[in-house]
Amino acid sequence: MFFNILPRLFKRYTIFSEVLFKFSGEMKMENSEAKGGNSVMLKICAFIVDKRNLFFLIYAILCIFAAISRNWVSVENQLSEYLPETSETWRGLKLMEEQFTTYGSTKVMVANISYDQALLIQEDLENMDGIFSAELDDSDKHYNNGSALFNITFDYDEKDDTCLELLEKVKEYFENYDCYLSTTLGDTQSELINQEMSVISVLVVFVVVGVLLLTSQAYAEVPVLLLTFGSAALVQMGTNFLLGTISFVSDSVTIVLQLALSVDYAVIFLNRYKEEHAELPYREACIVALSKSIPEISGSSLTTIGGLIAMLFMQFGIGRDMGIVLIKAILLSLLSVFLLMPGIIMLFAGLMEKTQHKNFVPQIPFVGKFAYATRYLIAPAFVVVIIVASRISARTPYVYGYSQITPPLLNDVQKAQNMQDDNFNSDNMVALVFPSGDYDKEKRLIEDLLAEDKVTSVTGLANTEALGGYTLTDKLTPRQFSELLNIDYEIAELVYTAYAVNDEDYAKVVNGLANYKVPLIDMFMFVYQEVDEGYVTLSDELMDKLSDADRMMNFAKQQLQGPEYSRVLVYLNLPQESDETFAFLQKIHRITEKYYDADKIYVVGESVSQYDLKKCFDRDNKVTSIISILAVLVVLLFTFKSAGMPVLLIAVIQGCIWINFSVPALQHDNLFFLGYLIVSSIQMGANIDYAIVIAGRYTELREKMGKKEAIISTMNLSFPTIITSGTMLAVAGTLIGKMTSDCAIYGIGKCLGRGTIISILITMFVLPQILLVGDKVIELTAFVMNMPIQTKQKAGIMRIDGLVRGHIDGNINGVVHAVVRGNISAYVDNDAIKMLDENGEEVTTMAETAGEES
Repeated sequence: MFFNILPRLFKRYTIFSEVLFKFSGEMKMENSEAKGGNSVMLKICAFIVDKRNLFFLIYAILCIFAAISRNWVSVENQLSEYLPETSETWRGLKLMEEQFTTYGSTKVMVANISYDQALLIQEDLENMDGIFSAELDDSDKHYNNGSALFNITFDYDEKDDTCLELLEKVKEYFENYDCYLSTTLGDTQSELINQEMSVISVLVVFVVVGVLLLTSQAYAEVPVLLLTFGSAALVQMGTNFLLGTISFVSDSVTIVLQLALSVDYAVIFLNRYKEEHAELPYREACIVALSKSIPEISGSSLTTIGGLIAMLFMQFGIGRDMGIVLIKAILLSLLSVFLLMPGIIMLFAGLMEKTQHKNFVPQIPFVGKFAYATRYLIAPAFVVVIIVASRISARTPYVYGYSQITPPLLNDVQKAQNMQDDNFNSDNMVALVFPSGDYDKEKRLIEDLLAEDKVTSVTGLANTEALGGYTLTDKLTPRQFSELLNIDYEIAELVYTAYAVNDEDYAKVVNGLANYKVPLIDMFMFVYQEVDEGYVTLSDELMDKLSDADRMMNFAKQQLQGPEYSRVLVYLNLPQESDETFAFLQKIHRITEKYYDADKIYVVGESVSQYDLKKCFDRDNKVTSIISILAVLVVLLFTFKSAGMPVLLIAVIQGCIWINFSVPALQHDNLFFLGYLIVSSIQMGANIDYAIVIAGRYTELREKMGKKEAIISTMNLSFPTIITSGTMLAVAGTLIGKMTSDCAIYGIGKCLGRGTIISILITMFVLPQILLVGDKVIELTAFVMNMPIQTKQKAGIMRIDGLVRGHIDGNINGVVHAVVRGNISAYVDNDAIKMLDENGEEVTTMAETAGEES
């Protein structure tokens, strides 16, 4: 579908250009027919300009709605949710959600207290309603360096809003202590990131205003551009709810990237308007400018969208999520420029004339002269550089979690976590999920795991201590059960008989209960149920003991055993992310496969998530690179009608990408993998616009002048556009990279800012030399699009100046400069025919003979 659209767009662009050129000339005649125009495009543009109040109203309603609906957007903060559904982490997490209860919890470190004070705090916490436990002991895992670490667990599922209320109570309790709290409850991290991005957005707006003031020709141009973009940005945020849930990455950076990526569209339209207004009144200039801008801007946006389309093919869902949001942002920016901006220009037209100022962007003829003088030196040197850069960038140290990255800022959550990590060693925990129903198998599995030197501890039902030295899953006879609870053996027999009948195990009742063994957890829970239903009566002391045991066992069973699956928590003395860790995860599988089917075993945890992300990256890296290059290549083929030019431009930008990602390789700076996937797509789709601007100008000027003059003029004319757009994107990326505490967003911003600066420098100081050296290649690889021929039918006296192919009272094919008296039915270059009267004067009409056909 995407590739089928391109030929039609190119065809329409050619037709628009022809129609608009004629229309522009006829407007100057101030003919009433010329003002209206006879093309569909011109009528549409005139409608947009004339009905601007209607579009003001529509956008006002949309903006009000967006301001409300932006609060409806659901934001997902977990990277693991975007793993492919075939990944072990995704399947394991979904299974655990179905099978087990994960209770809300928080860790609180209190500094500068004694152990006795910590015990008093523990007692207070456990007496609070809704708190199941506040784990604390005198080991170095809970008390160290005069600080105590409390593992507080609530009585409610972590998805229950009651946990958030209890969390606030805990925070209130510790207000007067030197404490550091960490938890996965709530959206604290997301809220902190949003605060950071709000500051960044404000700074970016100031930068944009500053750049526009320097590069504009009138102060009133700035509000025109800001109003256009502001409305597009607000509508963009307000329509995100239509996607259901978006990632925290998309929610955080889209607004800044939208500004940096799409502000060009408004600048192009405004520049067109100023060109037309040099000879035409406000209204007519705006109509003509819009008519010319629509195909130009649409074509420019295709390269950016082409690069973003590659993100839609990523297995890792954040790529698809961000690709969709950014493509939507660009399309909404286009609509804002096409529908809203014409009216804003008409509103500020007079003020723009009154507030004109000196253009502060200098001419740079020295760049073109330098390019011409060094063309045979820089071009081959760049080929060597990108070959070396491709090899170096392949060694970039990518990471798939946050543990090995230090962001430029630390928020309160990260500071608290760092304080806890500095004082208390925390093991790397993974959950091992397997089919339930056999406690003996589970016990042997736990023993095998504990035999590994990489495992520090394992928590499961089969090794959790209960009473009297027994574990929860140990099987007890009636005699052992009576001794454990200090009750009469006869009572124990009755209880076991009731259990056997309830379990429909009548053979045990008939053959005797002396050797009948029942897991302790099952018997305790059965007895408690019988007591609760009034079938058994116990003493108060025994009842209290039974109630405490039942509460503890129920709590453990809800977390560790489900209807069909059980899980154990395995604690490793390995880092979250390393080749050794990933290898041991596979060993856990092999150990477990001795007892259970391989397809029913899941290992879930941060390390597993990062291992799955690594496997996704290996595939996504290739796919996004290939698709972004192909998509941009197709757009460039139809733009330049040359096979050589697209290859040169893509080689330049791909070289910029390799140079960009050689920097972390040389610095041995760990880079979150998402930064490469997203930035390489944006760099290929957006930064290539700088190369297109230069290449397009050079191709146009090369037809009129020599290489040296063409490249000097090209750089003078291209510099304002590149410096305007490039500065905005570079500053936006750099600010994101310097002012965020999230490692994923930090990586994206840092690489985007650096990559844009590299792209600007390469396109300004290397691409010109490549165009000069490759001039002949571009010419030899050019091809002509066989567009449908427009045959014009004329009769009368006319002057022809241009290419003619067809019948003029006889066949003719060539460049004609002649006056014809007679009939013509032929293809003629745009505006090549001028109708004359008997005296040889031009007839000022724009009417075409009814027989014109395409």
